[in-house]
Amino acid sequence: MRISSSTIYDVNVATLNQQQSKMLYTQQQISTGRRLLTAADDPAAAARALELMQSDSATTQYAKNIDATQHLLASSEGTLQTVTTLLQDVHTTAVNAASMTLTNVDRKMLADGLQGRLDELISLANTTDGIGNYLFSGFQGKTQPFTNTATGVQYMGDDGQRLGQVSANRQLAGSDSGADIFMRIKNGNGTFIAQAPQVTVPQITPLNTGSGIISQGIVTNPAMVTGNNYRVDFTVAAGVTTYTVTDTTTLTQVLPPLPATGVPFVSGQAISFDGIQFDIQGAPANGDQFTITPSANESVFKTISDLINTLNTPIIAGNAASSAQFTGNMNHALNSLDRSLDKVLTVRASMGSRLSELDTLKSTGADLSLQYNQALSLLQDVDYNKAITDLSQQKTTLEAAQKSFLQVQNLSIFNFMP
Repeated sequence: MRISSSTIYDVNVATLNQQQSKMLYTQQQISTGRRLLTAADDPAAAARALELMQSDSATTQYAKNIDATQHLLASSEGTLQTVTTLLQDVHTTAVNAASMTLTNVDRKMLADGLQGRLDELISLANTTDGIGNYLFSGFQGKTQPFTNTATGVQYMGDDGQRLGQVSANRQLAGSDSGADIFMRIKNGNGTFIAQAPQVTVPQITPLNTGSGIISQGIVTNPAMVTGNNYRVDFTVAAGVTTYTVTDTTTLTQVLPPLPATGVPFVSGQAISFDGIQFDIQGAPANGDQFTITPSANESVFKTISDLINTLNTPIIAGNAASSAQFTGNMNHALNSLDRSLDKVLTVRASMGSRLSELDTLKSTGADLSLQYNQALSLLQDVDYNKAITDLSQQKTTLEAAQKSFLQVQNLSIFNFMP
């Protein structure tokens, strides 16, 4: 078969270009460290690599979300740790202030100190996260949650919890509503509150004139609790003290069952009805009353404010009713402080649980990212030993093609003509 000179040259150029292209491709693989330079190199591997990169990118974003949520939770928990210490200090002060050996001046000095702790508590409740967002204002991050007004501390935030997307199917709250932590604390024993008649402003002269002091009470049978309001009325006649219990919601007498007129009173003896129980210590006077009402929300700020008012109200020397009023108010304050502290500790426990879960998710995410990168490496990364060997072979092939072309082009008939 005859082969023209132009065909020889064309085939040689095509062959040299092909060998140079292969060598260039191998050089690019070595320089970039990637086996796949374009999707056309291995479509199936390229598609799988894209899926892995997207998954790894999502994992990286979740890790950032976890860090942000952890920062928010750690800031909140640290603040509540300080609040815990403050409430414990206030409780200790209240226990000391309840002693009847202190004078009115002593109690007033303690009240002045508690006023400073109340201001400090409000400041802690208005703590920010370091970038200007309030920790306990719900979704209203730029709104100061607690404001001290003439009618008491008011909550200006909302009930929202800022959620962080910490995994594909998990959201965790990085914040808690200040209303739940500081404002919605059930007074009394959490079911009902038993107390002497209350007035809106502290007064020296109590409404009751006897020395009766009612306990916080307990629930003996939750199924029987009605949630109604009750009133205990005392009558003293001919030296005998009796009482009646009236359901003021239904306007019916609960104790004693009609037609009896009264139950003989014994100091400290349990009074039980409708699934609740309490006792009254001391000697109630004729006409004295006590009320039992369902527990309602009471803020920790009001608890401390009421405690301050109680300590600022002088006890009338030699007046049993004044002392009983003071003791009853102090018992209520101590019980409310305990419930406030329990609420803060409960929230802290929840935050600790969330922080622990975030640590686990962060560790899991790091493991997943490592697995994704290992899989990507298998799909994308070049095998340097093989690539360098291929490059050497391609170089040898190219040199052989160049040398062989020199030999072939000398076979032209014109080289043999005289």
